[in-house]
Amino acid sequence: MSHMHIPDGVLPVWIVTAGWVVTALLLAFCIKRVSSIELKRKVPLIGIISALMIVGMTLEIVPIAYHINLTVVAGIVLGPALAFISVFIVDLLISMFGHGGVTVVGLNTIIIGAEAVLGYYLFQLFKEVMGNKSMFWESSLAAFLSLFLSTSIMLGVIYISPEKIGSIGHLVSGTGSDTNGQRLLEDGINFSRFAKTVFILSPLGWILESVITGLVVKYVYRVRPDLILPERA
Repeated sequence: MSHMHIPDGVLPVWIVTAGWVVTALLLAFCIKRVSSIELKRKVPLIGIISALMIVGMTLEIVPIAYHINLTVVAGIVLGPALAFISVFIVDLLISMFGHGGVTVVGLNTIIIGAEAVLGYYLFQLFKEVMGNKSMFWESSLAAFLSLFLSTSIMLGVIYISPEKIGSIGHLVSGTGSDTNGQRLLEDGINFSRFAKTVFILSPLGWILESVITGLVVKYVYRVRPDLILPERA
């Protein structure tokens, strides 16, 4: 998953501040957008989806050290606006479990929220192109592409950090440069090499999560198609 396990005080203040400001603006937009929706039926669903994401994000799959986050399921079932709100709640709660510091909740909400939002719109696109079949392939493809894009955003955040670059998984990094001017992580790890490693290893987790997402969406579509088909905020 693309969640950053970065403790407080590692990333520069301006980056975490910008993350909180952007997240606050996006939350205000989402809240305003869903204010006209009849939320009485949605609140229990938000609670269920959020609980599933928390369970997925706090369980590590060995040996690939990957966490299933189910954000694309949240996007498809809740819609982009409610899913983004749910992601913020989840990120805030898991930060209390040590999955990243409280200061990076804003950045993590942007990154993981992007998965939910992109997953929703990609699912709608694939649904139109593939013709509303079992929903397995439509949701699986949406999940895979969303995870790829959110991981790219995460790496972008790491790259622009001009001071310390935080820990992701078991990697704790600082900054520097090699003789060719390439940015280095701690212990002389080249950033471009690190990014390539991420993109080589991460697809194993993306495929697993895509399959799980496809199975969950397919099941929900069979028992409650009204949760999958309607357009949402």
